[in-house]
Amino acid sequence: MARYIGPKSKIARKLGDPVFGPDKYFEKKNYPPGIHGQNKRRRKTSEYGIQLKEKQKAKYTYGVLERQFRNMFKKASAAKGVTGEVLLQLLESRLDNVVFRLGIAPTRAAARQLVSHRHITVNGAIVNVPSYQLKEGDLVGVRERSKSLEAITDSLTSARYAQYSWLEWDDAQMTGKFMSVPQREEIPENIKENLIVELYSK
Repeated sequence: MARYIGPKSKIARKLGDPVFGPDKYFEKKNYPPGIHGQNKRRRKTSEYGIQLKEKQKAKYTYGVLERQFRNMFKKASAAKGVTGEVLLQLLESRLDNVVFRLGIAPTRAAARQLVSHRHITVNGAIVNVPSYQLKEGDLVGVRERSKSLEAITDSLTSARYAQYSWLEWDDAQMTGKFMSVPQREEIPENIKENLIVELYSK
């Protein structure tokens, strides 16, 4: 399974957004990396640079590599609706993202690991593909043998997770329901999807 394993705080500082989740180092130094720090005279970013930065932000936020992201954009372009919104909806419908949104894992990287290590089920069957696209009505649960895993129980007892209108969680069964594809206003990520569309449209 391909994934980014390089320095995370450096990327977050470069993009000006904590794309990998809460980052104390980023909060301390929330300016671009470089030997001269904040004192470096920086050139004005070009239009292409702004668009590229937005695409990179989306890629790193959802943990998707370039080829995967490009294929997802092609799929969004061919679908009905506004391409940028459809792209974000496809990203939000990924199994690893939904596992993260439900609070089963504290980060998307941890969610990806739970899925690939066969701890997660979809409609009762084990699915170990993080990019698996969920459909309305799908049930995402924790495998019976994995329900006592400390990493999962600790994450679920955390109060940091918000409730999302497109997801429903059953604490007793440790199962979540993917009610519907989220609308753009329901997706909390700070991503300007129109810039990504402009970049790929060139």
